[in-house]
Amino acid sequence: MKLSDEWFTSLSENEAGQLVTVMGRDNLSEFRNSGKLNDRIEVTWKYEPDANGLITEPVGKLMEAVETSLQKALEKDKLAIMTSIYTGGGEKIWVFYVRNINAFGECLNEALTSFELLPISIYTEHDPDWEEYLDMYEMKDWRQD
Repeated sequence: MKLSDEWFTSLSENEAGQLVTVMGRDNLSEFRNSGKLNDRIEVTWKYEPDANGLITEPVGKLMEAVETSLQKALEKDKLAIMTSIYTGGGEKIWVFYVRNINAFGECLNEALTSFELLPISIYTEHDPDWEEYLDMYEMKDWRQD
């Protein structure tokens, strides 16, 4: 299975009505249908937005470095696939579908060793049908071109 690096961007709102940018990964049908990535892990970083509701530049640069490190480490052996990224409303959420939750945790810790303690939380859920991904993917047709 070849992992695509094709993404689309769409806009949505959170429950409080705040604007959220959604980045979704395209062409993941083989991974979704393989039956090997049955658990979803969401890594959430809450941040204090600036006056315009955006991420401040220093925090944004750090988030970008963390994202790159996570994606590189977790996707190297296809232990996990980053499927979507939600940014807005004072939080950034990276969504992964994973083969093994414990191995994901170990790899995540190793990928983040070069960073100071980060304000992240982790949520896991068994999602063998990729329901969250399919819900997010429906936004592709609503994206702003």
